[in-house]
Amino acid sequence: MPLPDPYVLIDLETTGANPVTDRVTEIAMLRVEKGVEVARWQSLVNPGRGIPPYIQKIIGITDEMVAAAPSFAELADTIRAGLDGAVFVAHNARFDYGFIRNEFARIDQSFDASVLCTVKFSRALHPEFHRHGLDALIERHGLTCDARHRAMGDVEVLAQFIAMVEARFSAETITRAAERAMKFAARPPGLPVGVLEGLPESPGVYFLYGEDDALLLVGRGANLRARVTEHFGSGKRKGKEAELAAKVRRLDWEETAGELAAMLREVGLVRSLEPLHNRSPSAEGEVFGLRLLASRRNTSVLQRVALADTDPADWDGVQGLFRARKEADHVLRELAGAYRLCLRRLGLEAAGKGACSAYAQKRCAGVCAGKESAEAHDARLTGALGSVGIKPWAWPGAIVISERSHHSEQVVHHVFDHWCHLGSADSEAGLADLIGQRPSRRFDLDIYRILQRWLAADDNREKVHPLD
Repeated sequence: MPLPDPYVLIDLETTGANPVTDRVTEIAMLRVEKGVEVARWQSLVNPGRGIPPYIQKIIGITDEMVAAAPSFAELADTIRAGLDGAVFVAHNARFDYGFIRNEFARIDQSFDASVLCTVKFSRALHPEFHRHGLDALIERHGLTCDARHRAMGDVEVLAQFIAMVEARFSAETITRAAERAMKFAARPPGLPVGVLEGLPESPGVYFLYGEDDALLLVGRGANLRARVTEHFGSGKRKGKEAELAAKVRRLDWEETAGELAAMLREVGLVRSLEPLHNRSPSAEGEVFGLRLLASRRNTSVLQRVALADTDPADWDGVQGLFRARKEADHVLRELAGAYRLCLRRLGLEAAGKGACSAYAQKRCAGVCAGKESAEAHDARLTGALGSVGIKPWAWPGAIVISERSHHSEQVVHHVFDHWCHLGSADSEAGLADLIGQRPSRRFDLDIYRILQRWLAADDNREKVHPLD
């Protein structure tokens, strides 16, 4: 028997694509022993929440259909018995396996099984094709499906696919393909087997330690297991990544209530612990912006303004955020080329007689050669600086962003005001105390960039609650 024995073909329908936050709405299993189907079972599952309308449209399972269905907890013993001792076989198996593990975790039960992904299985058998989704397999191999996007319908497609494979390929070829489809994720050679698999599929920060428990690196991820697995993937094991992997002896992690909490935690840990392989952030004292002083004539009209630990509400006419002179000069040179600005007036070229070097190359409109007024040049400069301006704060005052873990009771409330992190609290009472303390605003460039990226997602902006 070239395939692992026994194995169970399994498919789930769910309320969405996230195994952490979404729930199972239907499950089907077909168990094969010694090449013969010995059992099949299916059931709708009450997810305990509404099914999004667009999901109902795709899979055809409605809220009304699952209202009277048993919960996963009620089906858990049947599901565990059906999977007992078998290889877990599914299309895009980590999706289904992640849902099953998380559903068991919600009822305080663990679940582990060997996993074979039929996407990887198909890719190993047919590397000449780029698409290996279920619809692609149906079209390519002439398979039939009476109920696409229903659990048993998709399981029957997998059964047809495996029967076709066994008829067309030798046992040796199938065994090799199955081994590739069950391949474990790459791991550092000094890390014990099973540690990566023990990582939770939740947000958090991770710590990599070397000999003598020296802290090598602190990282973070929205899904710790996926992030660390990717970190040590075969494609990453080159240069410094390979050097780091060779040094790792221990892995530890902290779960956080959400992704924003993980980002904030990471930047604080890197600063306080100074891991050997993290890029050390520049001293906050170097952070500065630029202010236009239009009254100046024969010298640079841009003034550097120190911003670290200042209150952004007090900034007046400040543009751009920079850590070093080189970074600011690079941006200014790009703006000069795009807007025909004078290098001398931007402070990129020493003062002297005659026109700046850009004017001779027809890249300066000629304020330095008397060909345009300083007012006209600086009006254009003001517009150019607007393209690198600091994003305005969208609220009249402070905001609260609350995150709640889907794996535990952990909750955290972050308070921000004008891009400054005023603090975080892990309870409503702690939040009230924090607000009552009225902490002052102190600008931090790393926090600004973290919050800016996080707020760029529409779903995240919906979690913002302005404080009265």
